[in-house]
Amino acid sequence: MKINFWGVRGSIPSPGANTVKYGGNTSCLELCFPGSEKLIIIDAGSGIWALGNHLTAQYPRGGPIRADIFLTHTHLDHILGFPFFAPIYMADTQLNVYGPVTCEDDSLEVIMGGQLSYRYFPVRQAELAAAIKYIDLKEGCFDLGGGIRLITKYLNHPQLCLGYRFEYRGKVFCTAYDTEPFYNLFSTDPQNCSYDVNMAHEGERTAREENRRMEEFFAGADLLVHDAQYIQEEYAPDMVGWGHTPVQYAIAAAKRAGVRRLALFHHEPTRTDAELEVLSRKYCDPENGGPMEVFFAREGMQVEL
Repeated sequence: MKINFWGVRGSIPSPGANTVKYGGNTSCLELCFPGSEKLIIIDAGSGIWALGNHLTAQYPRGGPIRADIFLTHTHLDHILGFPFFAPIYMADTQLNVYGPVTCEDDSLEVIMGGQLSYRYFPVRQAELAAAIKYIDLKEGCFDLGGGIRLITKYLNHPQLCLGYRFEYRGKVFCTAYDTEPFYNLFSTDPQNCSYDVNMAHEGERTAREENRRMEEFFAGADLLVHDAQYIQEEYAPDMVGWGHTPVQYAIAAAKRAGVRRLALFHHEPTRTDAELEVLSRKYCDPENGGPMEVFFAREGMQVEL
């Protein structure tokens, strides 16, 4: 497998002189399978604009482009690039767009198409030339054909969000963003008026179990792309519940799960290249990762498994 990073930033695009090295585009990954024509794209953040231009440049006569887009969730930073994805304006393009079913009444097609309405954009969804099929996705195991196996896992985020585990020819590529550690939602302070001993114990048990299941999900991955928007000092107490992980926790969890390479991802939008370099020197040292390679993902990076 080959993984290309087209967007690595979190929350909002952050272009400028201070984000040139690591990149300012929001999440978009390209997954290629040597020996197969299968093309998988994970998320349609602002990074998908450059990917679309790259794909159309390979097909100057207008196609065919066939791809599966797997959305982790439909928060704006993960879908805002879709209207600017050039292949959707080409008649020979065929896209399958997968994403988690939300708790709202709107379908995935309605949510994605909502961007393509005159109040937001000059082109309506009905006017797109490409053949696009929207497929609701839940937690489970799926055969994608061509020897590719997909396992999906619900993550811990304010909106329903999926992690993806792709297995192909003995290699494993896994994503776990946007997410944060599961924690006890019930009071553990006996002095608190809402404290209930049974609920407190059950909350602790449930959090431990869900964190264990998460580590089982990406266990043994050859490459894990994991949320690492904060450092611990930023995360607690102000950012708990926002759905993003501190760098220190991501590294520790990946080590426990026997991950071989860890890409820290979904960078805080205000984080400059210089600040990411400082964090890289501190947290990507072999003393932290041990046999596991740890690095901060960069826009334009390619990793081959």
